Amino acid sequence: MKCLLIASESAEVLFHWTDPEYQQHVQEQYGASQEEGQGLPAFEDSISTLFAPIIISCSTMVDRLGDSYTSFTTENNHIYVLHQFDECLYIAVNGDGEEGEDDLRRKTYVMKKMIEVLFGMVTLSSYLLRKELRPQDTDQRARLWKHLQSLLETYSHLRENDQSFLVEAVERLIHPTLCEQCIEFLERRLVQQLNSSVERAGEEVLHAFILVHTKLLAFYSSRTASTLNTSDLLTLIIMAQNMYPSNVDHDDPGPEDVESTSGSGPESFYTPEPSPTDRDSSSSEEKPVRGSTPVFEFVDPDIQMAEDSLQTLEVPPPDPSTPHRVFLEVSLKEGLYPMMPHSMYCLPLWPGITLVLLTKVPTSAVAMSVYKFLEAFAKLEKRLSEGQEGSAATRGQPTIHDVRTKLDKFIKALGPSEIQSAQLQNVWTEFKNRAFTRGGPGFNRDLIPWCKNMKTQLCGIYRQCFLIESGPTDIPRRLSPGLQERAQTMVQEKLMDWKDFLLVKSKRNITMVSYLEDFPGLIHFICVDRSSGQMIAPSLSITERATSELGKGPVAQFIKRKVWNLVSTTRHYLQKGYSTVTLRDGDFYFCYFLWFENETGFKLEAGDIPVLPDDSAPIGMLAWDYYRKLLRYYSKNHQGEVVKCYELLTVHLGVIPTEIILQHCRQLASKLWEPSRNPLL
Repeated sequence: MKCLLIASESAEVLFHWTDPEYQQHVQEQYGASQEEGQGLPAFEDSISTLFAPIIISCSTMVDRLGDSYTSFTTENNHIYVLHQFDECLYIAVNGDGEEGEDDLRRKTYVMKKMIEVLFGMVTLSSYLLRKELRPQDTDQRARLWKHLQSLLETYSHLRENDQSFLVEAVERLIHPTLCEQCIEFLERRLVQQLNSSVERAGEEVLHAFILVHTKLLAFYSSRTASTLNTSDLLTLIIMAQNMYPSNVDHDDPGPEDVESTSGSGPESFYTPEPSPTDRDSSSSEEKPVRGSTPVFEFVDPDIQMAEDSLQTLEVPPPDPSTPHRVFLEVSLKEGLYPMMPHSMYCLPLWPGITLVLLTKVPTSAVAMSVYKFLEAFAKLEKRLSEGQEGSAATRGQPTIHDVRTKLDKFIKALGPSEIQSAQLQNVWTEFKNRAFTRGGPGFNRDLIPWCKNMKTQLCGIYRQCFLIESGPTDIPRRLSPGLQERAQTMVQEKLMDWKDFLLVKSKRNITMVSYLEDFPGLIHFICVDRSSGQMIAPSLSITERATSELGKGPVAQFIKRKVWNLVSTTRHYLQKGYSTVTLRDGDFYFCYFLWFENETGFKLEAGDIPVLPDDSAPIGMLAWDYYRKLLRYYSKNHQGEVVKCYELLTVHLGVIPTEIILQHCRQLASKLWEPSRNPLL
């Protein structure tokens, strides 16, 4: 019983996702109210009618009280979590008890993050975002919603089954020799050859990385590229998994195929038969396929032709040669630029192994200019809203007069041929007449609507340049299919002898067996370097098919539930300002530590952790980079030092003395990030 809805202030549905149980619940509720002989209403109409009172109530509260709901629970124990992002209201619902308020809040923030990566700065204009999320063309809307629904389902599946998405950090395959070889190959052969080719149509490969399922084998960034932050990288992994979902039963070979290529040090001796997940071991008849939208069966064929076709329209399989436009954060010397346009090429090498290329588009300078102008008008609008007028409203860098000169040049460079450019020119002319003309109104509160209008027009230019296919179709705007094919072949030849080993290694990256001699009584651990956004943890086998050091499926499933609950509990305490948590739960003893070090590895004195309100953004790195802000907060007292942040979660048997457990935690933390074990990317 799960649902996520995005709606406008006028109660118009901009997007919805429901699981089969919730869809059936809605259909039964509105089917019972229909008069005999009448067909069921379209599902979108039903869900719009269902949520309209809540949406209108929220809008009324904001208008009258300046406040609104954050969550509520109904008499039938349905939990509703609401969050207003500008003029879009996100509502997440759970009615089966599987998700709490924190889970639903996280889901809304992740959905917002995905929309930002897909639509960029268009999300800064509520008017344009509504047009993007709800296109007039029904088929186009169906394809878009289907894509967003599939992304959300992929994320939910990964968060429920993958430790890296549980703690929101990237997991790398632990094989130093192969990782270094692949990084060198990406740098000296692949990226160099792609960027020197005449078939790249002006695009430049900035980042290249190889994924084995969700784990990172190798990552290379060119010297001119900005660092790819963890939030964006995790989102790209979700997109890659959505395009080419991992199917463990078919992707992974048997252990006999990898005996000769293990080469992973002492851990390879203990590597058992690869384990499929519960989802993949069950038949498609028993469990809905991830990525599919639940379809309600109707008797009347005319009803099936109605608007419910939005739910059943099949999206064609992705064309590997067609890039996806994504909008990612770029950090340059002159500042931070969010949502800069890139092209994402996701090239499947074999089932479960993917090459991802991120390229800089030729017109990305336009996006940087648009962001600078948007930032300037947002600051001006804020000052005017605070009651500052005249010179007080125009102070700061860059000054509004500098913006005026640069924007005049920018509009002139765009040319008057496009409708959007002409509209921007007209609004800008009116703005200048009001703000700069002698005897005009000047800089006062009356200028606020024109600031908003300028921001909308600038976002329109951005949309026209990066989201709408325009220009002659015979002009190439991407890496040529032949160039992509050569890149694909090069990496396949490089990894041909390793592919079977990699598929097994991704499921058994490291095992607890290799740690039991040094840490008796330790059952599981997760260690995260929050500065680099990387994590390391033993694999969890949760199936009946294979026996691991945790036993068969039910035992591992029990430990898995404990680990997932521990992460949720520690986030709650971290939100309250605690950096150390120890808990005894039956036969287990749990520990959590968050600490800071300088670049030499010296542990810094623990300071106070900021206390966050209950309805704050969820702690993590995917939807909202809590740890980046925490590092910035802590670094204020360590000027001139490079500060790093680490987390360690451990599960021990409860019979182990507490002092031994704490000693284990100290030794484990120092051992895990030894350079010889985990080379930097």
